[in-house]
Amino acid sequence: MMSKTVRSARVNATRDLILATAERMFAERGVHEVSNRQISEAAGQGNNTAVGYHFGTKTDLVREIVRKHAAPVEERRRELIAELGADPDVRDWVTILVRSSTDHMGSLGTPSWTARFNAQLMNDPSLRQIQLQESLGSPTLQRVIEGLSDHLAELPPPVRIERGDMARHLIIQMTAEFELALAEGTPTARATWHEMADGLIDGIVGLLTAPVTA
Repeated sequence: MMSKTVRSARVNATRDLILATAERMFAERGVHEVSNRQISEAAGQGNNTAVGYHFGTKTDLVREIVRKHAAPVEERRRELIAELGADPDVRDWVTILVRSSTDHMGSLGTPSWTARFNAQLMNDPSLRQIQLQESLGSPTLQRVIEGLSDHLAELPPPVRIERGDMARHLIIQMTAEFELALAEGTPTARATWHEMADGLIDGIVGLLTAPVTA
């Protein structure tokens, strides 16, 4: 029993190391620029097929990284929804949308690579589908989308879809740039993830509620 427990712990530690190494390399170089062999070598694995052994294909590896971060974001979103008042408005729903991600990113310390990894996925149509597919299974994200839709019902459907895309790109790109600046020690307009989220929330609320050109 003890030997199985030790072996299980070693396997889990190896998987975690490969995941962390892959996330960093994907964030810095791009998913298609890094091979499974390079990840195995950078993770200090003597077996160059370690990635395939533990995760399967590169697509499987990417999906596993996405899921690793989706769980704490989901939990934070659930907490924020539970704190909502009786009559939440657009800002309340946007706050949940933004802070569920930025609170998690802020908890990772510096340097981190999650935001830049997300940006790499969103810039590639095939990889973007992995992230979108995982998001569709989130009950809390669906609740946020429903809440926003209720308050934006007067917007024409094409405008609502367009602004939703804009908001998603803002969250992805702004968090990636902020994460990079923190990692490199570059001055930023906002000093912390919490403050950065304040500005992002203000911008997205303005975007979603802006007048529509006739």
